[in-house]
Amino acid sequence: MTVEGMECVEIFESEGKGRGLKATKDFWAGDVIFAEPAYAAVVFDNFNHNVCHTCFKRQEKLHRCGQCKFAYYCDRTCQKDAWANHKHECAAIKKLGKAPNENIRLAARIMWRIEREGSGLTEGCLVSIDDLQNHIDNFEKDDQNGLMDDVQSFLDYWPSQSQQFSMNYISHIFGVINCNGFTLSDQRGLQAVGVGIFPNLCLVNHDCWPNCTIIFNNGKIELRSLGKINKGDELSVSYVDFLNLSEDRKKQLKKQYYFDCTCDHCTKRTKDDLLLAVKDEENKPADSLVKELIQFSKDTMEKIDKARSEGLYHEVVKLCRECLKRQEPVFAETNIHMLRILSINSEVLSYLQMFDDAAENAKKMVDGYLKIYHPHNAQLGMAVMRAGVTHWHAGLIEVGHGMICKAYAILLITHGPTHPITKDLEMMRAQTEMELRMFQQNEFIYYKMREAALSNKPIQVMEEPSAEPSGTIFHKKP
Repeated sequence: MTVEGMECVEIFESEGKGRGLKATKDFWAGDVIFAEPAYAAVVFDNFNHNVCHTCFKRQEKLHRCGQCKFAYYCDRTCQKDAWANHKHECAAIKKLGKAPNENIRLAARIMWRIEREGSGLTEGCLVSIDDLQNHIDNFEKDDQNGLMDDVQSFLDYWPSQSQQFSMNYISHIFGVINCNGFTLSDQRGLQAVGVGIFPNLCLVNHDCWPNCTIIFNNGKIELRSLGKINKGDELSVSYVDFLNLSEDRKKQLKKQYYFDCTCDHCTKRTKDDLLLAVKDEENKPADSLVKELIQFSKDTMEKIDKARSEGLYHEVVKLCRECLKRQEPVFAETNIHMLRILSINSEVLSYLQMFDDAAENAKKMVDGYLKIYHPHNAQLGMAVMRAGVTHWHAGLIEVGHGMICKAYAILLITHGPTHPITKDLEMMRAQTEMELRMFQQNEFIYYKMREAALSNKPIQVMEEPSAEPSGTIFHKKP
């Protein structure tokens, strides 16, 4: 297991947080502090046929394991690289007659690695699997029942000839997965496709306004600096999306990760005023109207989520438009309830190729995001990139190029120049720069050439909107 950069960090005991990691040298924005391969990782159940079980790349054509008929790989190289982790799994799936869920499969992969190497510190790890937090004592009754179901399913799956573990130890592993499983994305970072355990990553504490970000790149997670970090500074990442009120972030962190967030942004409720902002005009809306509109927005979001999960995208657009019509005279551009509707509407409109309306919604969304997010936030960069592409599709080359350049500057820091999405964005930036020069020289000729080019090569349709909410870096079993 090769872990790059671990000499640049060390464990320390942080007051009120327990263990953490601090820098042993200075870092600048975009620096990779360390890169770590997964201790163990699996593909999500619903992506089993579409994602390579070794490199987690999404491919149209994958090769299936001829024995278990479950695992899929890009090619022979990926299949060969997977064999050490898959051989026991392969036999267990054949014997059981089906593959268990992702949590069971991940727990088994962890156990098989422990069987091979022991449970102590492995090469490149600052902490062992045994020493990771499991928080089982904090589980509520439903979680406890779910844990017992997982343990029983694991025992049905686990081969009798393999090393046998105690019920307490198996429960510990499931607890570790529950609160430390890191979500893995596909090669372009656009879709969560799997879950893995990264022991060193688990030592990095949370802050709602962190100094680091985490990106899955070429089979490893990279801990990257978002700005200047001095030697001796604690390293932090955000476990949740900042685009939530401080009280909501604290509730989510308490429920999912079992701690009370005391970061400055939660303690001081920083930017809560922006996230709840209303129009600042002479006739300021009454508190009763604002309260009523917030509840209407929440009720509409429930209807939107239901329609989106059923693929009723025209119904989603209708609901969004009705909600925005009521929101826009009252809410300011940074209001979280309006930003959520704008985000969904721009995504769905792009998918339906209604690019003019999509671009208008995306522009308003980005204007709000830029006032709320950290300037080097990965989710901000991805949102600006999508908005730039949407404007390009709408033929708004000047604004589109500007957004793509802005997104590229952010992703160079959050993702780095070697990440596939950054490479894609660099190509888009070069293309839109060339088109912009052509547009400035002669608009009429530009649009004629664009029309001819698109008639020969259809526009790349946006991916189907996901019904999965995003915003947490760690995976938690539903």
